[in-house]
Amino acid sequence: MMKMLTTSAAGVRLLRSPAAVRQLATRTILTASRASRAAPTTAPSAGILVPSRRQYATTQQGQETSKRRAVTPFNDDGHVPWTQLSATEKAGRAVQQSFNFGLVILGVVMTGGIAYLLFTDVLSPESKTAYFNRAVDRIRADPRIVALLSPGDPKKIAAHGEETNNKWRRARPLAATVEKDRRGVEHMKMHFHIEGPRGSGVVRLHLTKQPGHWEHEYQTFYVDIRGHHRIYLENKEAEVAAAKKGGNKEFKFLGVKWN
Repeated sequence: MMKMLTTSAAGVRLLRSPAAVRQLATRTILTASRASRAAPTTAPSAGILVPSRRQYATTQQGQETSKRRAVTPFNDDGHVPWTQLSATEKAGRAVQQSFNFGLVILGVVMTGGIAYLLFTDVLSPESKTAYFNRAVDRIRADPRIVALLSPGDPKKIAAHGEETNNKWRRARPLAATVEKDRRGVEHMKMHFHIEGPRGSGVVRLHLTKQPGHWEHEYQTFYVDIRGHHRIYLENKEAEVAAAKKGGNKEFKFLGVKWN
């Protein structure tokens, strides 16, 4: 019994030697390290800071912003959402959208102006072009003018504006003016050229429109053909003078002249 105790005591002395202590400590550390690696991940301790979802989203957004190309008013195509733009990029997009909106407004105004000019000068029944076309129809229907310019075929009588170097008759401008006098009466004066197989001539028109009225009224409408007397299709001054000379007083009511 004593030997065993002695032996045990010797063993205790050997275990307590410095070399044995180091070996035991090394084994303990290795065992703890292996256990920590094999153990599942648990909740973090109080001393470790874990980033929140908001911080993660902000970090991710910053990374995406750093990866993409900077948005400017010249390369912005609207692909990048508004929330991902910086303050400078938002200002650039606002400038670009304001500029585009201004272009749209300018286009609408110009389109409206062109439509107005097109209607007043071409499509309106009181436009210069409309009265030009009516005058040409009346000239082709007048037997006196047809006999001098194109006997038997009034369709060969052509009309055009001022003479230019352009060979196309339709490209020649129509000489016409519109003015108002002191009383507010609108005066439209126009002249153009006519040609036929037998000759040529100049047509002159003078129309007036009283204030508050929509239609023009002929004052004079005549044709001058070289070598012939002037041919009147409308001559209000002569009609008024003849009415005064004959003592007939005419007045107009509901579009009809009453004696």
